[in-house]
Amino acid sequence: MPHFPLSSDTQYTTLLSRIGERYRAGRAAAITSVNRELLLAYWEIGRYIVEFEQEGKNRADYGTKLLRQLSKDLKATHGSGFSLSNLEYMRKIYHAYPISQTLSGKLSWSHYVELLMIKNETERSFYEQQCIHERWSVRELKRQKETSLYERLAASKSKEEILKMAQKGRHIARPEDLLREPYIFEFLQLPVDHRLRETELEKRLADHLQAFMLELGRGFAFVGRQQRITVGNEHHFVDLVFYHYILKCFVLIDLKVRKASPGDIGQMNMYLNYFRNEENREDDNPPVGIVLATRRNEGVIQYALEGIGNQLLVSKYETFLPKKELLRAEIERVLAEEE
Repeated sequence: MPHFPLSSDTQYTTLLSRIGERYRAGRAAAITSVNRELLLAYWEIGRYIVEFEQEGKNRADYGTKLLRQLSKDLKATHGSGFSLSNLEYMRKIYHAYPISQTLSGKLSWSHYVELLMIKNETERSFYEQQCIHERWSVRELKRQKETSLYERLAASKSKEEILKMAQKGRHIARPEDLLREPYIFEFLQLPVDHRLRETELEKRLADHLQAFMLELGRGFAFVGRQQRITVGNEHHFVDLVFYHYILKCFVLIDLKVRKASPGDIGQMNMYLNYFRNEENREDDNPPVGIVLATRRNEGVIQYALEGIGNQLLVSKYETFLPKKELLRAEIERVLAEEE
């Protein structure tokens, strides 16, 4: 039998890699298939319940009583999967998705339970599409709901844009699509009266990189922090540098623990010029700069950005959860005005 060093043989290494990739793909497909079948089973059970209720004039009136009895009998035979709460969501999923083909096999039953908690159909549709596009776990979906992602993105859009976002999700096609207003860093768990320094904010975000990148959105790959730029024997440092693999460009983030100023924009503009000339590869698009501050003066920022050719964005961040009611009221105002 021929002998060869397994660890250094290129063909064998390739074989190992191919087997590993195929196994992972098969396992993922199997999990997806199981999720899909379980989801369809629960949808079908919901249909049975609704049809049973609708066949008798009085049955719909004692819906909760019916579910309690079903839960008791089914748990005795099939276990805890038939809790009263689960049966209620089975009925809800049939009402919300009367055509089973509209359910996504990429999402689990747990995803849909979270989605069914959202009463507004437009908002629910948005989160469903984002779950599919960005492959959110249930935990990530919960976090995005809690931080009012839909309201933050929709508050500055027209009715047409809101409806389009709900139907297709949020797609990244241009640098402006990266922006969220405001960014929410509640995962830092800071006291309300805590006074941050810029170096502390940067370190805390780097320490919570996974949560920070979830807040930034899909497509970001971390490059580094305090990236040095040397021009004319002077050293400057970019707080955080990412590469966006969808837009194919560097994204530079500068953090401020105060109101954004014209000087911040000038500084970021210099960083962008440097990266475009010194760091970009031939197939890279122009870099994007984001200045994150606690607040901003719209008029001052508008004039400061005028005439700048680089892709430069200024946004606010907050370290606590936003008041969803205020954001939702703004969306309803936009929809009502355009009606």
